[in-house]
Amino acid sequence: MIPLSILDLSPIAEGSNASASLRNTLDLAQHAERWGYRRYWLAEHHGMPGIASAATAVVIAHVAGGTSTIRVGAGGIMLPNHSPLVVAEQFGTLEALFPGRIDLGLGRAPGSDQLTARALRRNLDSEADAFPQDVQELQDYLSDHPRQRVLAVPGRGAKVPLWILGSSTFGAQLAAHLGLPFAFASHFAPQMMMQALELYRNNFQPSAQLDKPYVMLGFNVFAADSDADAHFRASSMQQAFVNLRSGRPGQLPPPRAGYLEQLPPPERAMLDAVLSCSAIGAPATVAGQLQAFVARTGADELMITSQIFDHAQRLRSYEITADVHKQLA
Repeated sequence: MIPLSILDLSPIAEGSNASASLRNTLDLAQHAERWGYRRYWLAEHHGMPGIASAATAVVIAHVAGGTSTIRVGAGGIMLPNHSPLVVAEQFGTLEALFPGRIDLGLGRAPGSDQLTARALRRNLDSEADAFPQDVQELQDYLSDHPRQRVLAVPGRGAKVPLWILGSSTFGAQLAAHLGLPFAFASHFAPQMMMQALELYRNNFQPSAQLDKPYVMLGFNVFAADSDADAHFRASSMQQAFVNLRSGRPGQLPPPRAGYLEQLPPPERAMLDAVLSCSAIGAPATVAGQLQAFVARTGADELMITSQIFDHAQRLRSYEITADVHKQLA
């Protein structure tokens, strides 16, 4: 069985706050390290009442400082929001603090709405197509011998692996061209997954960082001791996604029994589409769904996300997933 990793948005549950969410993030990372997960990534989102990982580099430092072996990184940094120099300095600093444990995934979406993107005061006059140039500028800052006169300190010579994130063929093309590993957001945008994977693998050009294609796919897991309990837990994420798509983003709501059955057909169809890359159920159910997904995609690694309201139940879901993974291995 291929390696498993974790994607965490530090969810803020209804009735809770960011302080509790960030404590839960570190607690989950410490458990994940003991359970054998390969890496622990945090995601950059802004202006979202239910997500506490907006200052992603800061949260990465919090997690890396409280763990000792698991790789910690960004899944990802939304590069249009930042100067490549600032990103190089931040991740050069993280690599200096935690040598050999830091990953840097890069995305080209703002991770926010347009009003929030404007408030970030970055790239107001630039084109979305500047992302490839920004990636290459960042690569140069992190190289041993930068071509530009401005130096990233810390940053120059930092051996921080770069990843390209994507939910379309654009990221697949760029990752293939630059010879970088590719992480696809199939956990919420699976529509173009197979097309993007084929394009990436067929057009991959080896680089100093990577000699052959490497694909990591996002995958939702809601694992419990019974199928019924797992479906109940998954309803928090389902509610949150419907609220988000309806223009009502909020904190992660408590689970609701029979939620899917109460939805109107359009919302049910939307959830069936966007959350199709998911395993929901007891250990045996999750094992079968994990195996089927890996067989269908040929993924080299899965990044598991479990947006579960209760922290203890969220830990249990990841523990079950780790146990299933060991049995499949």
